[in-house]
Amino acid sequence: MRTAIYARYSSDLQRNASIEDQVRTCRARIDAEGWVLAGVYSDHATSGASNLRPGYQKLLEDARSGAIDVVLAEALDRLSRDLEATASLYKQLTFAGVRLITLAEGEVSDLHVGLKGTMNQMYLKDLAQKTRRGLEGRVRQGRSGGGLSYGYDVARKAAANGDAETGLRTINEAEAAIVRRIFAEYATGHSPRAIAQALNRDGLTGPRGTAWSPSTIHGNRQRGTGILNNELYVGRLVWNRLRYVKDPATGKRISRLNPESAHIAEQVPELRIIDQELWEQVKTRQGGLEARKQPAPGDPGFWDKRRPRYLLSKLVKCGTCGGGYSMISAHLMGCSNARNRGTCDDRLNIRRDVLEATILDGLRTRLMHPALVEEFARAYIDEVNRMTHDRNAVRKQTETELGHVNRRVRTLVDLLAEGGPKALLAELERLEARQTELEGKLAEPASAPQPLLHPNLAALYRGKVEQLTTLLDEPTARDEAFQSIRSLIDEVTLVPVDGELRVDLHGQLAAILALCQNSKKPGTISRDGLAQLVLVAGVGFEPTTFRL
Repeated sequence: MRTAIYARYSSDLQRNASIEDQVRTCRARIDAEGWVLAGVYSDHATSGASNLRPGYQKLLEDARSGAIDVVLAEALDRLSRDLEATASLYKQLTFAGVRLITLAEGEVSDLHVGLKGTMNQMYLKDLAQKTRRGLEGRVRQGRSGGGLSYGYDVARKAAANGDAETGLRTINEAEAAIVRRIFAEYATGHSPRAIAQALNRDGLTGPRGTAWSPSTIHGNRQRGTGILNNELYVGRLVWNRLRYVKDPATGKRISRLNPESAHIAEQVPELRIIDQELWEQVKTRQGGLEARKQPAPGDPGFWDKRRPRYLLSKLVKCGTCGGGYSMISAHLMGCSNARNRGTCDDRLNIRRDVLEATILDGLRTRLMHPALVEEFARAYIDEVNRMTHDRNAVRKQTETELGHVNRRVRTLVDLLAEGGPKALLAELERLEARQTELEGKLAEPASAPQPLLHPNLAALYRGKVEQLTTLLDEPTARDEAFQSIRSLIDEVTLVPVDGELRVDLHGQLAAILALCQNSKKPGTISRDGLAQLVLVAGVGFEPTTFRL
């Protein structure tokens, strides 16, 4: 019996020796049974409530491939503590013909899955409640409830009984000076973007050892995130702003905002970094900015504002740093990292309308290719001929049926005149009604006969293509036209080359333009359907050449 051992411990407070102990006891069982060890699968410091564990997933993969016959673990909760995941694991192993055995439960059956799975899941809920209770107790003592804020260090101290006290923090003076600088500059009118750029220019790293960004500074006032919203800087410890729930579809934790009545706040004056007056100045400025952002009466709702405002919204990327291009003025687009963080050297800007017009003009120009006009003419002729033939066939069928009805009516009239049964009268009435209906259809004025060949197909085609830009300006068709064109574009990359911006277009639209070019040597088309345009970010920001 090819046997795989699975071992896991769930907390950083435990030791790797826990894995070794589990493997050792499982090996003893394998030796006693005379089985063959097929492999050891383990996950270190990983919760059993999640299935996103490398060792666990590798075990399932090998079980499905037929590489093992038995899965052996210390207990069922080592494999999973989630009832649904335990049942799924049991089903998959059973389907693969693999036995599931634990040292605690023996060979696992349906009964074990139901009872032990429920008990393990109840254990998780109980553990979460006890953990929450312990954290709340620490917070009410003025200690950390988890996590480390920028500007502080973890303090190590031994209690009177010799145990290590947890949750203590001290002020990191170097980081505290940066916090004071951020508050002071923001209170005097500097924007978070300007502050982040200045900090990056001075070589100061952010909370996670990376470059500063505006969002790190302004954060979310309602959620208490961001440097400017951390009340710990004024000696007030706030806990339980958020709660976390697991998305059953992805297994990821999602944060939810708790009501203010559920927040727990304690005063910790020894951790104050910002004086109250400076804090109030920052809050006053934040309140004024948020009031200006409130929608005016008649403004579109939140979800309407979330829709793409422009044709290329969120599709344009910087070819230097990979960041996004965003609107830096009413008409100009620029690299967000260059403007907000100062971490990119791409300072070339481009007019949004020119970039959109370049792509649309390229599409419109290439669609005018003679081969495409010929293809349109062929498809148009086929459709017109089909419609004409269908209409003629329907009329001929109606005439044939009317002739048949007329003959039946005459036959019935003759039979009745010769004294036939009166039952024929009902059939005669039905036929006469149908006769009237068919005659009405044939009497309807026929539309003008459609020519089998349109006299001006090229002009009609050009007119349809020219409407591409017009549709984007019509309110009734704008959303549909936007979505149709955007669905063909994966990404637009702007690459600075000798003072110019080269536009790399990715997606199905690039492939369409390549086909429209009908070139035997599409030198600017790569294997993934990449087309290139060239723009000059100079005076007027006018497109110079098209290399589609």
